[in-house]
Amino acid sequence: MPLTAQSLQAFYGSRLGQIAAGAVKPRLAAAWESVTGLDVLGLGFPLPFLEPFAKQARRCVVVMPEDLGAIAWCTERGAATALSAQARLPLLDNVFDRVLVAHGLEECEVPQRFLREIWRVMAPEGRLIVLVPNRAGLWARSEAQPFGHGRPYSRGQLAELLRDAAFEPLASARALFALPWSWPPALAMAKTLEDLGASLALPLGGVLLMEAIKRQHIAPAQTQRGREREAVVSKVPQASPACERTLGSAKKKR
Repeated sequence: MPLTAQSLQAFYGSRLGQIAAGAVKPRLAAAWESVTGLDVLGLGFPLPFLEPFAKQARRCVVVMPEDLGAIAWCTERGAATALSAQARLPLLDNVFDRVLVAHGLEECEVPQRFLREIWRVMAPEGRLIVLVPNRAGLWARSEAQPFGHGRPYSRGQLAELLRDAAFEPLASARALFALPWSWPPALAMAKTLEDLGASLALPLGGVLLMEAIKRQHIAPAQTQRGREREAVVSKVPQASPACERTLGSAKKKR
């Protein structure tokens, strides 16, 4: 399935898509217990996950990439969707307290540049959650659904990418332990598999989530390394293990 805003909307309207969204939402709710009075930004295609935050936040905005297209999304305050190049977000500096990226990083040609743009528009000490296909999961091996598209990541790869973009990874989690099939017996097993995978902390979940905080100071060596990665688009190498904490497992100072 080609990834477009319309195809993603159709997927999340299906039974399998509802299972996928249902596996991710509790992780996000545990990580961001309250966004009351905060400004929230969703990038990529975050619509299946943003509704609870939109009801609390002072402002909630969605920016979708040009090659994906856009779906109109409205909150109580009116239309809240924009279409933009990932390397040039049409947003002011230092605005958003929380940023969620879903179906955005894995298809990005230069992810480092995209992450630097996110850093620019985030408020000091802002929190970012990135949701990507898990390299070790079954979902990354099936192109019949969205998590089988683009570049999947391991936890070490994603942590290194975030550090090079001046973010400090705080916590990570895997979710979506159900099978990536619409076969009725597989759908019937989804809840059992999700509970089992979460309780055993298995590395095979289809989705990898990582939360990071915006660093205010960028070391010269890190800045140069980021520029080199922008100049040469290459496979992100393995990094040392990081983010041993589970996303949402402990309360964080806000």
